[in-house]
Amino acid sequence: MLTIYLLRHGETSWNADNNRYCGRTDIELTERGIRQAEEVNRQLRGIEFTGVYSSPLQRAYRTACIASGRDDVIKDERLIEADFGEWEGKTKEEFIALNPALWTNWMKDPGVARAGGTGESGADIVKRVDNFFQSLQDNFNSGNVLVVANNGTNRLYLAHKLGISLKNYRQLVQQNSSVTCFTLDSNTVLTLELLNSKLR
Repeated sequence: MLTIYLLRHGETSWNADNNRYCGRTDIELTERGIRQAEEVNRQLRGIEFTGVYSSPLQRAYRTACIASGRDDVIKDERLIEADFGEWEGKTKEEFIALNPALWTNWMKDPGVARAGGTGESGADIVKRVDNFFQSLQDNFNSGNVLVVANNGTNRLYLAHKLGISLKNYRQLVQQNSSVTCFTLDSNTVLTLELLNSKLR
């Protein structure tokens, strides 16, 4: 049985600015984000990880390095945040005012609709993230693996694996540097043990 500790990265300046959409824009953690990652490091002490992986974006990679206390974190492109198209760099209020139909279509069926009109569909995101976790199954039959990625990708993947309609993915909360823990069995069936949690 493989146990996955899945984190969202620590706070960035765009998270702090009314949750401005930060898909592929590669911005750094805030000082608060660094402190959040340090707190996760304290929570994870005593857990031995057979591997540590992160999104290639620096906000996730730095969170992974701090949280794990290791310098051998492996970046994987499949974990990168969603391509948000025209929504990139805008708050939800800003981009809905510019083109409300894009948000309506996304909320109705993100599996098919493209984020921000020109970005990825939810199905695109789920496919690549699911492929990453299947590859972990191929490499590790058991043990603990730490994965640090991004809000959109994490929630869409979890919704998919839990059999929740992708249009309801936003009902799964992932705060900055919170811990979600699940197991994957030999058939890659996901069992959720912790969601958006603090370990101690």
